[in-house]
Amino acid sequence: MQDDQLFLHRCECVRFVRAAVARVRWIQALNDIATTGAADIPVAKAPALPEQKIPSHRWRYLLAGALLLLATAGAAWWWIASSRAAMHYTTTLVTQGTVARAVTATGTINPVLTIIVGTAVSGVIRSLQCDYNTRVTKGQICAKIDPRPFQAIVDQDEANLAAAKAQLNKDQATIEYTKANSGRTALLAREDSIAIDTADQSLSNYHQGQAQVLLDKATIQQWQAQLASAEVNLDYTDIVSPVDGTVVSRNVTEGQTVAASLTTPTLFLIATDLTQMEVDTNVSESDIGTVKEKNPASFTVEAYPDHPFRGNVVQVRQAPQTLQNVVTFDVIVDVANSDLALVPGMTATTRIVTDERDNVIRVPDQALRYTPAGTPAAALAPTEPVAAPAQPAAAATQQGQVWILTDGKPVRVAVTLGLDDDTYTEIVSGGLKVGDPVILSEQRGGASANSAVPLPHL
Repeated sequence: MQDDQLFLHRCECVRFVRAAVARVRWIQALNDIATTGAADIPVAKAPALPEQKIPSHRWRYLLAGALLLLATAGAAWWWIASSRAAMHYTTTLVTQGTVARAVTATGTINPVLTIIVGTAVSGVIRSLQCDYNTRVTKGQICAKIDPRPFQAIVDQDEANLAAAKAQLNKDQATIEYTKANSGRTALLAREDSIAIDTADQSLSNYHQGQAQVLLDKATIQQWQAQLASAEVNLDYTDIVSPVDGTVVSRNVTEGQTVAASLTTPTLFLIATDLTQMEVDTNVSESDIGTVKEKNPASFTVEAYPDHPFRGNVVQVRQAPQTLQNVVTFDVIVDVANSDLALVPGMTATTRIVTDERDNVIRVPDQALRYTPAGTPAAALAPTEPVAAPAQPAAAATQQGQVWILTDGKPVRVAVTLGLDDDTYTEIVSGGLKVGDPVILSEQRGGASANSAVPLPHL
């Protein structure tokens, strides 16, 4: 008797499950009608679930089974709706324009030529005639060191020089007397009127007088040299500008003591021409191989973020700079500054164009990465693109593919790729033309991906 009741309950559960599956199929039919828009197709009523008498001691188990079946039906409906949803493609048109590969680096704006003005003598700054932004001319006095100590040395050397000249005049007068006396004593010695030793002594005095005159002349030259040196040091108390330009830095104040030693102290920095500037950029060693002289460059500064400045590479320096195991090279970019908008010391974000193609067919890089969902690997094997026109030897090419939207379906097109600037890629050859819609991504049931995974079907 107990086995018969168990068999009847199993039959009722089977009928309940079949009725639930029929209801799920009815929901799927409604979804198909909603997707296709065929509103004129008659729809049958929803199949009813069979009524059954459930013993009170088993109602908990059957209720749990019913809830599980409803959850399964809901999940099945969701998967069916997702799989039946229409595919949407995000496309963009093939364009013709410029593809430019560039190197980005940061640098500092400096004048082309900056003169360091220092001092060759030590002393106290007595006066200042130049300040920041002062326009100066060659030879203009910018500062004055107290000249009194140096003037005293000049006066002393002038006195010593005058004394040496006077001594020369005295010795020249003396030599005239010794010369005449030597002649007289020589005549008396020949007449045996005086001893020969007296005549020799007179001649020796004459020769000593000649030597003394030569010594006096040498002493005069020595004091003249010392006087000239003292006058030079006196002139050094005038700090003058060696060029025409603009004072961009002043590192001294009035009353300050400056000491000239092995390292000359810097008093002023003078830029020769602020209408012509240069950007000293630091390019990474991984990019320096593509940077050449005369490459076009552009940069922006924080003071004028919407105003790009343009210039050209004038020098690629071979001296590396290593900082924390990072090797960089200096690349100098010149730029005109006729409006004086650029100020020395500004930080510039520089973009150096290393290669460029104008008026070429191009596609976004995202289009080259797209692959339709569910495409077999065999269908992605490379094929031979349309023959390409002759290209320069330096233009490296490789094979690729894009998918264009034709009659609502993706169609694969094999292409030969050229220059890539990380945004657009040049199309050297292939079956693409300007205006073709290339696919960037696809969407199904609200999900978007470059290559979507197909949803399962019941």
